[in-house]
Order: sequence, then structure tokens, then C-alpha cells
Amino acid sequence: MNDREIINIIIALLHGVKPNEKMRLLEKVNHENDFDILLKENIEDFLNRKLKNYRYMDGIYEKAVKIAAVCRMRSIKFVSRLDSSYPFLLNEIHDPPPVLFYRGELPGYQKPLLAMAGTRHPSPEGANQAYMIARGMGQAGFSVISGLAFGIDAMSHRGNLDAGAPGYAVMGCGLDEIYPRGNRVLAKRILDSGGALISEYTPGTLPYKWNFPARNRIISGLAQSTLIVEAPQRSGARITAEFALDQDRDLWVASSGVREGHIKFDKRGTAKLAEDGAEIVYHARDVFEKWGFEVAYNEDAIHAETGGRRLAASLANNLDIEL
Repeated sequence: MNDREIINIIIALLHGVKPNEKMRLLEKVNHENDFDILLKENIEDFLNRKLKNYRYMDGIYEKAVKIAAVCRMRSIKFVSRLDSSYPFLLNEIHDPPPVLFYRGELPGYQKPLLAMAGTRHPSPEGANQAYMIARGMGQAGFSVISGLAFGIDAMSHRGNLDAGAPGYAVMGCGLDEIYPRGNRVLAKRILDSGGALISEYTPGTLPYKWNFPARNRIISGLAQSTLIVEAPQRSGARITAEFALDQDRDLWVASSGVREGHIKFDKRGTAKLAEDGAEIVYHARDVFEKWGFEVAYNEDAIHAETGGRRLAASLANNLDIEL
């Protein structure tokens, strides 16, 4: 790897430095072609503020070289915001990752992505609707992006992949590991589909809980529109919804998320989004209509309301998913 690539990894490794500050460093080091600015004292001078807990800076160049070797061994690629191949929609948000790591192939610009998110413990109707909407998107050649979590994320990925579309997942850890481990087969299917696993975190980064709210801005940032299927009031899906609104992207909720059901399934988050004005989506065709696409599809195959409980239970049994 060349110096520019090592610099990208070093900047991605910096803790306590905001994305916009990392971008300033990328531009400065690129201009100066000088590693010295990446010393703690020089970073503090450049940012005009003190940085805390920087003992990990010791040997950071050597750490970056080791990470570069891991990237080569694990087929992990990365792109910085200085590169023309950086996803243009993501570059439009106010705090895009300065460096983006990925396995597979990043989504192209020809067709929009639909971000789908929701609870890890959906109702059978919600799981069914996530699967069927994502499948309908895939049947028309459109891809879904989600977070590889259990529940709504997993059902969305599976529906889209079962229809033959390339899949995309954004992770809250380094790409040398798959989290949750129970979705390793699903992650492989995403790579085999021609899609990608994506992260702003360097290989070796563990799935710390504070990583996941930040990764949600990437899910919504890569998509033209975000669909929240079912979500409690306090949830990662609601955070994704807030990011979508901040990014001036479409925000919709699925009909199952606003329909009353068993008290066991908490839908208060999606219900509140609908009350606040989020439009309701029933089928994949609703997405196509909102995007202005005329798409031919199999109405029976994407109908999300028929036999929901029975179909979701069957899918969960066949795919070994706990609902």
C-alpha cells in the first residue's frame, strides 16, 4: 500500500476526532504529503483543541500498516472522501465518514436504494411485510440497505436477496468480523449477491454499542428513502429515522408498524412517526410510485398483507429466525 492509503487508515483510527475534523486532516495531509501532522501535538495545534486519552497514538503508523495487511488478506477495500468513487449520496450528508471500508462492491448510481430498519423483535405481520416489500423491490431490480441485525433487518435482507438483487449491509464493527455472528451466512449471501458489507470502522474494531447509532446515519445516507417497518419509541430504527429527516431524505413507515396488535410487540415508535407526518407504505409498488418509476412486478408475490402471520412463521422456521 502507498502512503496515501496508510494516511487514510491512520485518520480512520483517530479517536475523539469528529468526521468533519478528520476530513480537514485528510485534505491537509494530502496537500502536505507529511505524516508529521498526524502526531498528537500537531493534530491538537491543527484542530485548535486538546484531545483526551491519546495513549493509543503510540505506534499508530505500525497499527495502520498491520490493518492494511489485514485488508489485503480479507479482501477489504476502502475509499476516502477525496476519491471520486466515494458514494455521492453519502457525501451529501453533514457528517459523512472520511474513510469508508467495504467488502464486495459499493452500490452504483443508476438506481436508488431503499433503507429498511426496524425492531429486532417484530410481530409476525411486521416480519412478513419487511420480507415481502424487500422481495418486491428486488423483483424489480432495486436493492435494499439495512444493518444486518436480527428481526426486521434480517428479513429485509433475505427478501431482497431471495429476489436476486445485490444486497447491502452497514455494520457497527470492523469488517474482519461479522456481527451478530448468527447472521454470518446472511453476510456471505450479501457478498455472493454482488453487493457489499460496509463500515466506517477499521478492521479489528469490536461491535461496541455506541458504534451502532453512528452507523445508522450511513444506512440512511446511502439511500434515497428510508422505510421504518416496526419500531419502539426508543430504538435504533427511530435513530435511523431521525438521521433520514436530518439528511432531507424520504421517511416512510410500513403499515404493519401503525396497525394495532398484541401488546407484546411495541410499535409506538412507528405509530409516532406516522402521527408526525410520515407516509404509510403498504407494498413495494408504493415505493415505486413515490419514486416515479413504472415497474412491472408480480402482484401476488409482493402482497404484504395476505397470510401475514402464517407466512412469517413459515419464513422464521425455514430461516431459523427467532421472531
